[in-house]
Amino acid sequence: MNDLTSAFQELSARTGYSVNPIERLSERREDAGFVAECAADASAQTLLVAGEAMILRREGETITSFFPLRGIEARETRLERAFLGLDGKRPVFATLIAPDRAEALKQEGLLAIDLRSIAMQGLVPPPELGLLAEAKALMNWHQRHRFCANCGAPSRPSVSGFRRDCPSCNTQHFPRTDPVAIMLAVREDKCLLGRSARFASRVYSALAGFIEHGETIESAVRREIKEEAGVACGRVTYLASQPWPFPMSLMIGCHAEALTDEIVIDREELEDARWFSRAECSSILAGTHPQGVACPAPFAIAHWLIRSFVEAG
Repeated sequence: MNDLTSAFQELSARTGYSVNPIERLSERREDAGFVAECAADASAQTLLVAGEAMILRREGETITSFFPLRGIEARETRLERAFLGLDGKRPVFATLIAPDRAEALKQEGLLAIDLRSIAMQGLVPPPELGLLAEAKALMNWHQRHRFCANCGAPSRPSVSGFRRDCPSCNTQHFPRTDPVAIMLAVREDKCLLGRSARFASRVYSALAGFIEHGETIESAVRREIKEEAGVACGRVTYLASQPWPFPMSLMIGCHAEALTDEIVIDREELEDARWFSRAECSSILAGTHPQGVACPAPFAIAHWLIRSFVEAG
């Protein structure tokens, strides 16, 4: 956890993927000489992305996602590379390789695991998990944006992997971050939770939806709750945020003051939605709910929205 995050004890830092120790040095990304020096540094490390899989290795009794950059450059054909910054004094890069390399590397004794499973299983420390999220989202953007959206010509990476330029029409393209509102409607001593058909059995969570163009966070929160559950809301309070690299979103967590009780479920979005008392939510967090209702694990921001509601009582 970096010094500022530790000092302010931000709720966001308790979510998965959100603790990132890297000194980004964004002002040096266009300095090709500086980035080349970092790549030539003997201590330079890289995170390895193969399609949807992150490549990890065992280091004694622990697991790490860091690989010496020199070794990877010597043996792997890279599709893209980005300079993430400095972790202490060592330069850190992200390297994208072909998806089919994942299985071959597993045969060599390495691990090829999706990012969600890495978080769920706690395979790497939180600061390393945050770096993996950055690397995965950035490399995913490169995979999905190989052609200019303006003229259709092939684009090429620039600014150390943080921009793509079109040599045909000179349009510059920047990495996307898609904002998502995730929220609890709260009314007196109860909150609204819903479940999607894709959730694990008996899991209920906060409602969520993408923030649209020309829409504030507060408006998006009220709109999504009204659309999905038919509940009108008033005042909206921001609580925390979470990088969500599936593929490249930022979850913006809020509580909303519910003005109505009646639930009208949008069956296209939700399988079920209901009000849960503070006591019920406490039992859900403790794993002792009488009907076996569960909520997302602590790496997800939804868990902390629910916990904040319980602790507010």
